[in-house]
Amino acid sequence: MRKRFRTIFFGTPQFVIPVVELLFKEEDLLAVVTQPDKPRGRGLKSTPSPVKIWAMGKGLPVLEPLKLKDDGFLKDIKSLAPDLIVVFAYGKILPRELLEIPKEGCWNIHLSLLPKYRGASPVQWALLNGEEETGVTIMLMDEGMDTGPILLQKALTIEPSENSATLTERLSILSVDALREAISLYKEGKLQAKPQENEKASFATLIKKEDGLVTFEDKAIQLERKIRAFYPWPGTFTMFRNKILKIHRAKAVSVAEEQPPGKILKIDRDGILVSTSQGALLLEEVQLEGKQRVSAYEFAIGQRLKAGENLL
Repeated sequence: MRKRFRTIFFGTPQFVIPVVELLFKEEDLLAVVTQPDKPRGRGLKSTPSPVKIWAMGKGLPVLEPLKLKDDGFLKDIKSLAPDLIVVFAYGKILPRELLEIPKEGCWNIHLSLLPKYRGASPVQWALLNGEEETGVTIMLMDEGMDTGPILLQKALTIEPSENSATLTERLSILSVDALREAISLYKEGKLQAKPQENEKASFATLIKKEDGLVTFEDKAIQLERKIRAFYPWPGTFTMFRNKILKIHRAKAVSVAEEQPPGKILKIDRDGILVSTSQGALLLEEVQLEGKQRVSAYEFAIGQRLKAGENLL
């Protein structure tokens, strides 16, 4: 019988749950480390992370350090004597004092094919840049931002209509297969860490809420990619009659003749076709500030929009 690794998992959001489930079932999961409870929702009620909720349901110890260099926290981790620490979308860079604790190192799961898209938002940037392929990297962590040696990678084709939510979900499932394979190969002595080609590195910078602003001065294909990349967060929006109009779903359409950006070219049950600096954007689902999400056609009827008008 193969040895089960004594493992500690660091992670926070919902999409990492399949990976921590794997560690719970196939290794000896000692504890989880997650971000402290944060105020969420309209009432700003203090809410535990999805990983914390899952761990409490399993009766596992949960650690929520404010600082990873805290002596008490480091002492707690050392006392658990982990063989392996697995990190997946935890939200902080691990310091050297922590990296040196587990015998088999700290492994990070990163949702890109490193060294491409190091950083906080690899899924969004792959979609923004129109990539046809992305994947999962299992990496041996060092003190840098996603700079450690690569243990294993698995690639995935990006579907044409994919958004950040659907792509993250598929990558999460792929992460389970990648981690299972990496652990198995490592235990057999068949996994070799390979240094990254730093000269090929690119960075996925942190995305902010204001980045979701849409302007029809951009090309239609760029707008389509942005809407898919930023769904569900931070979302994309434009202004309509001094109110925020969220754009939930849209696609780029080629047109025979270019028109001024922002002009409504056509309204039908498929949606509202709006001209851009190159091509047109077909708005399919929108949501006006204070209103329900509706089809763009319903929105156009309700607002009495007509072709030839300017949407803004």
